[in-house]
Amino acid sequence: MSPQIHSIWLMPSAEDGAFLAGLVADLAGRFGAPLFTPHLTVKGDTDLPIAALAGGITEAAATVPAFREAVAAIETSDAYFRSFYARFHTSPPLALLKQRLDSDMAGSFMPHVSLLYGPVAPAPKVSAAAEFQRMLTGRTIIFDRLCVVRSGQDIPISEWAVIETAELGKTGL
Repeated sequence: MSPQIHSIWLMPSAEDGAFLAGLVADLAGRFGAPLFTPHLTVKGDTDLPIAALAGGITEAAATVPAFREAVAAIETSDAYFRSFYARFHTSPPLALLKQRLDSDMAGSFMPHVSLLYGPVAPAPKVSAAAEFQRMLTGRTIIFDRLCVVRSGQDIPISEWAVIETAELGKTGL
């Protein structure tokens, strides 16, 4: 039996999550791409036991209050899971969460929320990126919880599922 693969996601508030999900749906419709839950991956594709991951998010959530982050830019790439995304600066709360939950990869952390998965035609993607750049740059997103999620590159997106959740502290907002 192969190991269970999970990730740790930082999640936007319900209101911001709904807004971002609308953008994902818009882009998925335009480009024939899959739908997915918008999130910021703090630790991806790990086979650590769920209990260890759940304990990690509980401890990290207790040290970091819910916080706002401004979208720094809209960027695109050829990477499947980073085809089109909202990029964030590595602020102190983001850096702290990354250090606590995935210290081995802290030096290469690129905080972002993907808005489109998959290969799409470059010209329309560039046009959409310019449109979203005007709409989103500087807009703040509230992040308020960490989740352990059954997800990974080898797990169909339709089967991704939240397993555990830990609310960030409430003193930051």
